[in-house]
Amino acid sequence: MKGRVPAGRVLVTGASGQVGRELLRRAAAHGLEAVGLVRAELDVADPEAVRRALEGLRPAFVVNAAAYTAVDRAEREPEAAWRANRDGPAALADACRELGLPLLHYSTDYVFDGTLERPYREEDPVAPLNVYGASKAAGEEAVRRSWERHLILRTSWVYSPFGRNFVKAILRAAAEREALEVVADQWGRPTAAADLAEAALALARRHLEGEALPWGTYHLAGEGVTTWHGLAEAVVEAAAPRLGRRVPVRPIATADYPTAARRPLRAVLDCRLARQRLGLAARPWREALGEVLGELLEGPRP
Repeated sequence: MKGRVPAGRVLVTGASGQVGRELLRRAAAHGLEAVGLVRAELDVADPEAVRRALEGLRPAFVVNAAAYTAVDRAEREPEAAWRANRDGPAALADACRELGLPLLHYSTDYVFDGTLERPYREEDPVAPLNVYGASKAAGEEAVRRSWERHLILRTSWVYSPFGRNFVKAILRAAAEREALEVVADQWGRPTAAADLAEAALALARRHLEGEALPWGTYHLAGEGVTTWHGLAEAVVEAAAPRLGRRVPVRPIATADYPTAARRPLRAVLDCRLARQRLGLAARPWREALGEVLGELLEGPRP
């Protein structure tokens, strides 16, 4: 274990989500004390509740992993998405400003429309295609307007051993079906929730040790680009020995798989700035996927 940092506590909101759970289980390895709050314990969109929580727990660093992430359901429940993804970050940023606490907030590649031929940089204009992306873009802007001591980490295609995600869905489908059909014309960078947690914990530790962090917006996603089809094939290949067969994965177009929410075809994130200014980079996606699949194939996870 790394040595203890000066007295300080990291508060994790959205502690039951993929990134939240990884933050809590990895904090001790960084010599940090992490306190997690789930939605039943803290509604991040309630300014008074947020202020009371921060004053009571007295953290030295706040990580907001709370979000409404059901992309298609958000089209039917826009109020819930905007409350969690815009009003929540706004309330947290306001309270952090009042108490002088740094805030790290996660965002998404879906703030972009995916029409650029090159990877998206942090300064590129946002142009979300769906309610989820629009609400996340508004949450980013609320944080920026409220409090300068913030870090926004945009990421993409998050998966872990926990909760609901694409990797777990493919594993279940491969066990139940003779063949799969997966979209092959949407491109992105799969990202392990563990890498996002490790980045936040490293930044929290550096702040508590007195380092002046370069505040702002950064992209952090798994190294390497693939399609949903490519990711599904990698999952199926790894699961084949356990299943006793290799389930074929047929590529299809986005047009062949209609969804409630429009999705960007190529919202690939350029992550060089995080490496240059923060010294952070996520692992190659195949390497990180192997670690997660190792856990998942040992047994079911909630």
